[in-house]
Amino acid sequence: MRFLIRATSIITSDKDMSHYENGFIAIENGIIIGIGEGDGAEFINASTQCIDYNGKTVLPGFIDTHCFFTGYALSNLGTDLSDTTTYSEIANALKNSLNTLNEIHVGRNLPISLTDESTLLEVSKLLSDAPILIFYNYGETCWLNQAAQSYFGIQSGPCHSESLWPVLKEMMRSEDYIVSQMKNYMTLLNSRGVTSVKEMAFDDGYGLPKILSSLERRQELTLRVDFMSQPVSKPLDLETALAFRTKYTSDYLKFSGFNRMTDGSISQFAGDLKKPYQGHDFCCSLPIQYNHIRSEVLKADSEGFRFSLHAQGDAAVAKCIDIFSECQRDTNGRLKNRHCITDLELTDPYDLERMGWLGVVAEIYPQIPSLYTRVEKLEMINAKIGSDRGKNYWNRRKMADSNVVISCATDLPLLVDDIPESIFHACGAFFEDDVCFNPENAFTMLELLKAWTYGGAYNLGVESKLGSLEIGKLADITILDNDLLTVPYNAMKHVKVYETWQANKGCIYHANRLGE
Repeated sequence: MRFLIRATSIITSDKDMSHYENGFIAIENGIIIGIGEGDGAEFINASTQCIDYNGKTVLPGFIDTHCFFTGYALSNLGTDLSDTTTYSEIANALKNSLNTLNEIHVGRNLPISLTDESTLLEVSKLLSDAPILIFYNYGETCWLNQAAQSYFGIQSGPCHSESLWPVLKEMMRSEDYIVSQMKNYMTLLNSRGVTSVKEMAFDDGYGLPKILSSLERRQELTLRVDFMSQPVSKPLDLETALAFRTKYTSDYLKFSGFNRMTDGSISQFAGDLKKPYQGHDFCCSLPIQYNHIRSEVLKADSEGFRFSLHAQGDAAVAKCIDIFSECQRDTNGRLKNRHCITDLELTDPYDLERMGWLGVVAEIYPQIPSLYTRVEKLEMINAKIGSDRGKNYWNRRKMADSNVVISCATDLPLLVDDIPESIFHACGAFFEDDVCFNPENAFTMLELLKAWTYGGAYNLGVESKLGSLEIGKLADITILDNDLLTVPYNAMKHVKVYETWQANKGCIYHANRLGE
């Protein structure tokens, strides 16, 4: 089958960031065979289906380089308790949650007013002290009764996915639930124009690779998935990684390396800083085992695996670069394996230059300002690091100017992909309003779009097949419902994905058709 797409605006994300006004893309058997300005009439034959996207923008499919499906599935786990008002109502609602985890009552969205220990112990009594796990405070806090604490080996209190790995492992045994959640997850991402992801999995994935492979065999995998292992319950497992790399090698499913956290958020004094926090005598509230991280990275690098290190403070970023500088390099002094640093909340400009020299890939969260108000963020910066250091907060401009290959991510479910919204925040330098924050650190729109497309493909090592609209590449394509180059930054959040295409085994799969 041959398709001829005509559109008001085509942004290619090629090395020159070519842009075609009133252009065309010709596609045959899922491969781009022609692209340029004009109507593409020379590519029309008896089997050609012509599609006009008047007033719309065509781009390569978007690539999210740091997603967390199991976190998404966990956020939907169990019974929604948001409408409960008494402990008896909680107990009755929890009786309906046994089909997800074997004989464990799970609830979510419990109102804060019902989280006192006495109420929750009454719930436990009504359920004969069977294991109970309840999430509240936007999923950031969990409560477990004694039976659940014994079953999982974890305590009640503030929680994050790394600490909940026993729950994730149990959840992954419910294959029907996981398949259903994965299909919802793919539909969500496809509806946002995303066609490829780099997926974080804990340890050996707890069965996720097998489920993804099964979906691929049934041609139901509508995302290209590059998955990584984050060791949490045991040390880095090279034997399993080598087996995964051999087994998963298709255009839809492959394994490429490892992920590891280093520091945490500056707002919680957990970001590792080069100078002490303002008004304090310490640089980080967390003990960080950099020597252990270094040994893991070098071990993985020696076997040709890449590593993503999550770093937020400027000292953490610098120490990650120091570690990567010891890895294998080519004759030009650049890293042989495409190691990445994720988040990069606060950075020293010199370290961004080092990233460019070494070839360390950046994974940034361009939608992250959507989680805060401008006032909240400025108050945090002024209180924790001061306005002078705050000038290097989210310094994407220096990254681009230092020739760092930049890719984009959401850490979904932390954020859900919305590329026009990311333009509003990362290019307009806005929070919730149209007052700029550090506008000198912002991207141009074309730079950001290249990060969402080519940068993501480079991160995944598939830039020869994906990431730009060029002859010979796979036709993963996103269509937005407006001409991006005519929309001011402060109106960008009104732009939506109109349609998502994915080249699927020689055919075109319409992952999303919002226009119908």
